[in-house]
Amino acid sequence: MKICLLEPFHTGSHATWAEEYARYSRHHVELLTLSGRRWKWRMHGGAVTLARQFMSGDCQADLLLASDMLDLTTFLALTREKSARLPTALYFHENQLTYPWSPNGVNPVQQRAHYAFINYTSALAADAVLFNSRYHLEVFTDQLPQFLKTFPDHNELESVELIKAKSQVLPLGLDLWRLDKHRPEKPKDAAKPPLILWNHRWEYDKNPDEFFRALYQLQEEGLPFEVAVLGESYRNCPPIFAEAQQRLGERIIQFGYAEDFADYGRWLWRANILPVTSNHDFFGASVVQAIYCHGTPLLPRRLAYPEHLPAAMHDRFLYNDFDDLLSRLREMLKNPVGEIGELRSHIAHYDWQEMVRRYDDLFAIMATEKRSIPLS
Repeated sequence: MKICLLEPFHTGSHATWAEEYARYSRHHVELLTLSGRRWKWRMHGGAVTLARQFMSGDCQADLLLASDMLDLTTFLALTREKSARLPTALYFHENQLTYPWSPNGVNPVQQRAHYAFINYTSALAADAVLFNSRYHLEVFTDQLPQFLKTFPDHNELESVELIKAKSQVLPLGLDLWRLDKHRPEKPKDAAKPPLILWNHRWEYDKNPDEFFRALYQLQEEGLPFEVAVLGESYRNCPPIFAEAQQRLGERIIQFGYAEDFADYGRWLWRANILPVTSNHDFFGASVVQAIYCHGTPLLPRRLAYPEHLPAAMHDRFLYNDFDDLLSRLREMLKNPVGEIGELRSHIAHYDWQEMVRRYDDLFAIMATEKRSIPLS
């Protein structure tokens, strides 16, 4: 079958997901994309441009697969001559209803309402609504009634149940086996201080203040550790990163974005402990990658993180608050855990070699039935 994948914000994790699915799928997946810039304008106008390209091109799709950045209602209205009978799936990497917007923006509450409404109507228009985690599905659908009640009348609250009925979890596929190519031949040196890893974006929603506050305390206690600070930084980088570089000094053995995937993979395999402090994550690809490389996770008991661990290991690797984080991290530094094969085995199911069958089978059923399918 032929799938037309629509992505108006083709960069970063969105681009990786789209390109990797197209590479591994047994179906023919054609990408129709726009550059990943000016995300607000992409949500406004991307549907118009992609609709024009779709109508003028020779794509003969059996199914449309769109990301959450597309105004699907506008796209379908402008392409109804070709798309009216096509089943459509909407994939939520994130959503603008519950995404933590910066409080420094201009009228952030008013702006949020507009983009959240695009997500809402797109979900209504789609035949299947797919979320990258159970947490993501629940937080979006739980917040929808409150969001709709902010409007003056005709709140259409019953539409939330319509969206729930056609929603399901389809986790992010990841090229985890690619990391195996960069696994060092020698095991980690137990004589060296444990290496603590940060491999997330350098942004406020990842809560770097709490991460580094824990390290400052452990440094004052004289515990041995080193730190690798990876991840992309942006123009409005939180000042805590510059402060941490000064205060932690020689303990930081890597500070900045890994220029290529091989370098990134080597750091992941070298790291020992992954303390995560994020206040926002709908999935957490960087966390999954680090666990796959035998990093010992220390994750907050919130967001999507519990889904990445076997239930029997929740109490061991999930913490409740900052004091709990500090206590557990202190214990890990004093008594290193070592590699835990069960964690890697559990996380490996996110690899495309397994996940692609779920994607392909789902879309094949949709194309056959021409409409939505029941919850799996």
